[in-house]
Formats: sequence, structure tokens, C-alpha cells
Amino acid sequence: MNSVINFLVKDLLGQASILIAFIALIGLLLQRKSAGKVVEGTFKTLLGFLIMMAGINIIVGALTFLNTIFTHGFGMQGYITDVAAIAGLANRELGSEVALTLLVIFIVNIIIARVTPFKYIFLTGQALLWMATIGTVIGYKAGLTGLPLILTGGIFGGVMAVVMPALAQPIVRRITDSDDIALGHFCTIGYLVQAAVAKVIGKSSRSTEDLKLPDNFKFLQDTYLAMGIVMVPMYLIPALAAGPAFIAQYSNGMNYLMYAFMQAMQFVAGVFVLYSGVRLLLNELVPAFRGIAMRLVPNARPALDCPVLFPYAPNAVIVGFLATTLGSIIGMIVFPLFGLAMILPGLLTNFFAGGAAGVFGNALGGRRGAMIGGVVHGLFITLLPAILVPMLESYGFTGVTFSDADVISTGLVLGHAFQGNWLFVALFVLFITLIAWFVNGKSTKPREEKLHESV
Repeated sequence: MNSVINFLVKDLLGQASILIAFIALIGLLLQRKSAGKVVEGTFKTLLGFLIMMAGINIIVGALTFLNTIFTHGFGMQGYITDVAAIAGLANRELGSEVALTLLVIFIVNIIIARVTPFKYIFLTGQALLWMATIGTVIGYKAGLTGLPLILTGGIFGGVMAVVMPALAQPIVRRITDSDDIALGHFCTIGYLVQAAVAKVIGKSSRSTEDLKLPDNFKFLQDTYLAMGIVMVPMYLIPALAAGPAFIAQYSNGMNYLMYAFMQAMQFVAGVFVLYSGVRLLLNELVPAFRGIAMRLVPNARPALDCPVLFPYAPNAVIVGFLATTLGSIIGMIVFPLFGLAMILPGLLTNFFAGGAAGVFGNALGGRRGAMIGGVVHGLFITLLPAILVPMLESYGFTGVTFSDADVISTGLVLGHAFQGNWLFVALFVLFITLIAWFVNGKSTKPREEKLHESV
């Protein structure tokens, strides 16, 4: 029995590429496709996801280097937002509980999607793992063990896996001009915050994608060339601050500035690979997923990781990344003045969450929404982990805190609920409710109705 659970949780649910391919396989079988179509669709889905992940890994490698030289070059010391580090520590003591909580989250997600109008199947495996981790850690430190621990984290996480895509879906429809996919990324509250700011300040602001340039600069209309122009100074300035001696440990004898330049180009290459994988994945997964929607969960939508939105507004991704980074730097400086922990900018989070938030901001407020909203987003995702730090330190986690706004929010709500601080819980839930209501209010309805007519 243990080996079966281990296979389901670690080898199937724990491997996002296998899970996505397995979902496609089930969908194609339920549609009674021919054997050749089943094999083709399953393996193209797997290939698309692996190409997307290859791009993500290239980006992660380039951004990890940038984060290191940025922190060293400017002498920063503070708390790192590293969910993987906390997950590693938690799994030493609670490995089986985290795995079983992850399984319960997935089951609860399917049940809710089956019996309620919220037809979202959350397919971002690593995000579910982080949600399972924080639910297990908070519950365990509050005194829960065994089945109550697993069910508490699993049920709460399963609800989050449906509610977060539902809150984001009206804007996702605006971005994609369809209702075929949803967003499965536990940074949604941050996206809604940026969207709310964009809605306030972005009226009549033109889209980031509508740039009109003089003839001599029209080459910048190519997404990847424009991205390279932006990213090169983003790498060279911290490299100058870090110095040749520090970068020598990475550059393998190459000139330190040339190495930083090549890392910037690696980043752009990673984005190119990422977009290629996203297109292949969506071309295969969406038709295959209709089999599940028709049979197991009628009208279900796959909730996918945030990079699936990047090709719809690539300029907004870069604007969102840069604006979020600026906001996180401001937050790092300002929040300690009010007695909060200093949270170091996490450039991985800033790119993926900031990029997706930029797409949201652009959808509701154009360039101003992407830029000014991005700064507010950076402040918000710096404030949340700073608020969580005292609770984590009381649990024995020092120098590190969670990333991802929805994961942190789960920790704050569960932690304060276990402590009996229901006022905090009520105010926090009210804040999220008001933000979601404001963002998905009147201005989105005409667009949604138009899309429903065209689908």
C-alpha cells in the first residue's frame, strides 16, 4: 500500500511533466481517439511541457547568478524568500505527511470541480507541493498530527486550488480572448493587487504591446531583441558592483563582464525556449483536456502555471519584472524602518510572478497599469513574507521565509486561526474579497460577455 501511495504522490503527482502527460492521455482516451492520436497527443504534451521547463531552468540558472551578484555587489543581508529551502527542512520531519496532504489537495480539487460551478483542475504540481508544505508545517506546529493534520492542510489547499483560479479567470479571459485555460499559480492575490491598482490608474493608457518606434529602432519590436537590450545592463551593473574576484568563481576564466553579458543572453534564450514549449503544450493539452471536461468534470478548465500567459503580452512580462523588482527593492529599504524583517529581492519570484502580474496590469490598465501597478506588486510581495517571518521564527525557521502570495496567505490565515486571532483572519479574508470584487467588477463584464458570444 505504501509503495502505491508513494508512486501516486511522488512519481505521478510529484512529477509535473508526467502528471500533465497523464492528464492528456486520459482526455484522449475518454474521447476515444485512435491509438496513434493518443500516442501523438500524449507525447507532444509531454514534450511541450519539458521544453517549457527547459526554458524555465535556463532562466532560473541565469537569474540565480543575477540574484547572487546583486546581493553580494550591493552588500545586502536579510531574509531570503526560498520556499524550496523550507520544503527541504519540512520534509526531513514531515515527508510522508506532506505527500499525503498533496494527494488530499488533488482529490478535494477534483471533488469541488465536479460538484460546484468552479470547474478548475489545478495542474501546477510544484505549486501544490508548496501549498501542501505550508499547510502541513503550520498545522503540525499548532499541535495537529496524523489524519487531522493531513485533512486540515489537504482540504484548505484543495479549496485554494479552486478559488484562486476562479478569482483570476475573468482577467485571464481578457488576456487570452478565450475560456480554454485558467491560471494555476499560487501568486494570484498579488496579481489581483496589481490589477486593482491598474484599474484605478490605467484608464485610457495604451497597451505595452502597442509600441510604435522610429525606423531606426523598429528592431526593438522583436520581443527577444528588446528583452536583450533591457537585460544586458540589468546584469552588467551588478557585475561591476560585485567585481571580477567574486565572479571568477562562476566564470571559469572568462572576463567577468563578458560572462555577465552571456548570462543576460542565456536569460533571453531561456525565454525563447519557454515560449516555444508553451505554444506546443497548449496546442496539445487543451484539446486533450476536453475529454476530461466532457466525461469526468463537465466544462472543466486546466489551471496551468503562469508562463502560459507570457506569450500573450511579452512586453508586459518584462515591464512587470522590472517594476516588481523596483518595488521589492523599495520595500526592502522601507519596511525595516517600521520594525519588519528585511526581505531580499527574490529575482526568480520577481520574474515569474512579476511578469504574470505585469500581464494582468496591462490587461486592466495598459502601460501605467504594468509599470505603476508592478511597483505596488513588488511592495506587496515583499510585505507579505515580512509579516510571516515572526510566525516562522517561532517554528524554528530562521533566515528564510516563503515566497508566493497565496502560499504565504495560507500560512497567515491558518497560523492566526490556530492561535485564535480571528480578527486578523477576518480582516485578511475581507481584504482579498474586496480586491477580487473590485477587480472583477463592472468593467470586466462587457468583455466577458463578448468573449462568451464568440466562444
